[in-house]
Amino acid sequence: MGWFKTKKSADSVPAAQTALRSEWQSGWSWNRCTPLSGGEQRLYGTLRESVPLISAALEKTVRLIGTFYVDCPDSSAQRALNAFLKHVPVGMAQNGIQAFLSTYLDQMLTYGTAVGEILLRTDASNIAGLYNAKLDHLELQRGENPLEVSLCVRGQSGELVPVRNPDLLLFSALNPQPGEVHGVSILRGLPFMGEILMKIYHTIGVNWDRVGNARFAVTYKPSGEGDRAFGAERARQIAEQWSRAMQPGAGVSDFVAVGDVSIRVIGADNQILDSQIPVRQLLEQIVAKLGVPPFLLGLSWSSTERMSSQQSDLLTSELESYRRLLEPVIEKICRLWLAMNGYSEQMEIVWEDISLQDTVDLAGARLKDAQAAKLEWDVQKEREGKA
Repeated sequence: MGWFKTKKSADSVPAAQTALRSEWQSGWSWNRCTPLSGGEQRLYGTLRESVPLISAALEKTVRLIGTFYVDCPDSSAQRALNAFLKHVPVGMAQNGIQAFLSTYLDQMLTYGTAVGEILLRTDASNIAGLYNAKLDHLELQRGENPLEVSLCVRGQSGELVPVRNPDLLLFSALNPQPGEVHGVSILRGLPFMGEILMKIYHTIGVNWDRVGNARFAVTYKPSGEGDRAFGAERARQIAEQWSRAMQPGAGVSDFVAVGDVSIRVIGADNQILDSQIPVRQLLEQIVAKLGVPPFLLGLSWSSTERMSSQQSDLLTSELESYRRLLEPVIEKICRLWLAMNGYSEQMEIVWEDISLQDTVDLAGARLKDAQAAKLEWDVQKEREGKA
């Protein structure tokens, strides 16, 4: 869904027969409002901060989407539109529609829903810039029918206030559930895995703090009656000398003791549990959910060349599905700019090939098709000549 349906175009739509009547009844009700940010969204943000692998996978996915250009029948309109898309202000520190789409797609993948806005000049003569909206204070309010929805913000007193110009909003949902307005985050199902993974990493750190930073047990055993009489005094002297020898920055220092004194490292006999297998099992689940091949994330798992090629093909299909979600947003921005500048709204989005390997594969496939067609033509001509 790239933009909102206006009320004028949705008045003739009846209520859905497969939905509960209470969901579309007139008047305000609590189940008609859907906040775009909540505890689940904050959990996804914390998960990205806690597990760098997840953040790296999402960032690589956004970068691998690639670039595009707009093809217009009018060459002058195409040049002007491409110049606008290249230099349009985005937020306060970026320029170009690619910067806007990168943040937009990152928000959609992380939270399942992305919201943007087209900013007009004060005289409404042209587009001034693009803005990526935060989801913290936004809510979706269902209308009188299944095709009507409005974006609302919270007023000063907490009431819901619909936005004044919904036609300037950009809204996308990732894999929304049937009957729901908001999308589903790609990270759904990973908090459980992330919690176990962080528990393992925390345990590894604690064990290395205990075993890696060696602690010593100094034991003094009195051998006779005289030693027992002065046992407490000698134990105190041994403790002082040992503490002096182990002071940080003291360098190499000898420890001399009289009597039966034994020194051993605490925890030296204990073995740290091998975490390689459980960590890999968890990472396999995470990577499978994110849809990014392991070798792109620096995971040196055993894989053949053909397996890597198949994983790359699967990644290409994932990226193409994300491109289809972004196309309505790009089309709305481009058509609005063309209309406001007096050009025809006819345009087509042309995406660049995801990688050079895709170009080579497509060229090889076209070559094989041409060779097969030539062979079929030769065989047909030979049969006609014999006849």
